[in-house]
Amino acid sequence: MSKVTVVGTGYVGLIQGVCLADVGHDVVCVDIDRTKIERLTRGEVPIHEPDLERLLKSGAESGRLRFSTPEADWDSLIGEFVFIAVGTPSAANGAADLSYVHAVATALAREATSPFTMVMKSTVPPGTGRTLAENILASACTPIEYVSNPEFLREGHAIIDWYETDRIVIGADETEAAERVAALYERIGAPVMITDVASAETIKYASNAFLSTKISFINEIANVCDAVGADVGAVSKGIGLDKRIGPHFLQAGIGYGGSCFPKDTRALDFIATLSGYQFELLKAVIEVNNRQRLLPVIRLTKALPDLHKRKVAVLGLSFKPLTDDTRESPALDIIPLLLQAGAQVACYDPVAAETDLGGASRCDSVWGALDGTSAAILVTEWEEFLGLDWGRVRSLMADPAIIFDGRNALDANGIRNAGITYMGVGRPGAHREQ
Repeated sequence: MSKVTVVGTGYVGLIQGVCLADVGHDVVCVDIDRTKIERLTRGEVPIHEPDLERLLKSGAESGRLRFSTPEADWDSLIGEFVFIAVGTPSAANGAADLSYVHAVATALAREATSPFTMVMKSTVPPGTGRTLAENILASACTPIEYVSNPEFLREGHAIIDWYETDRIVIGADETEAAERVAALYERIGAPVMITDVASAETIKYASNAFLSTKISFINEIANVCDAVGADVGAVSKGIGLDKRIGPHFLQAGIGYGGSCFPKDTRALDFIATLSGYQFELLKAVIEVNNRQRLLPVIRLTKALPDLHKRKVAVLGLSFKPLTDDTRESPALDIIPLLLQAGAQVACYDPVAAETDLGGASRCDSVWGALDGTSAAILVTEWEEFLGLDWGRVRSLMADPAIIFDGRNALDANGIRNAGITYMGVGRPGAHREQ
């Protein structure tokens, strides 16, 4: 088995390091955040991800997984393979901020005394590998080969996705380097696609852009359904049965969020514009998503002209279930708009990370959030919310008692039968089962 270094213990880096150790490699995860490294060394997982804590503790107990800060001596931490998994957040203009990537690559090139393979796991724009190779790695004191290996993990399902991935994409200028990286995954029964670096970088962006497009498309169809009286649930099922289209990512609602889709669509749009091409379709995808998350406030403002006198519950703060990640969550756009309208806002999420809610309050239970509310907005379709006792909900809510189902995930008939007004996205007269 190989000696592997993973730089960055955020979502991508931690999953990569833990899973590589689980399949038998000797892994050290490195991060400049000393507090985080101390927590990880104690077996504490800083993110909510099913099964991650068990695998982390197993790897540490086996001796195959350890954690360190670079202060320990960079050269002693560098293995045969070094995965870079640091953040590439959006800059103000939509471009990917590569300052962390450049800092790590520069430090590795400066400190390494033995050859190794640098593997880019961070999501970086096409052309980044070439720039790093020419401007940083070429001046290193020891040979460094560069390989692109984008990740395709879903938060909340990351461990399953790592082991049961649809494909392993590896981009390299030298086939031998690509094959060495591929060997790290030899226990994973997934097709391996070897291509050039720029194509591997583009595959990541194109994948996220296409999935985002499907989401924005079905949300536009949902808006048409509201206008003509059709039910988007039936429409989604009908078009999803077409094998050329498929059923995935055709769930209408208040749009996508998270650390990937918003950031990567903006970055790809920026890359296209910088290259002299106007990616109009992608611009529309981004615009639709930004507009879609305003729907709950628009609908409630029309239904409750006196919203400034009302209490409104926001159910869910994470951008999706099974994760505590609130990055780009629709809730973080909806809450300020409700507050600006003068509403009193109460929020509840079972695991979401602490985040700035402005003047909104965070409750310890869904019942506390719902108590005295005139309306509630489902933002995150946690299982806890799907099975609520709607009779009990109605007893807590003030008139006129409105539920806005931002994910089209609730039992519309059960809600109506409890005496609550149901509002969905593109599903007038909707039934739960279609």
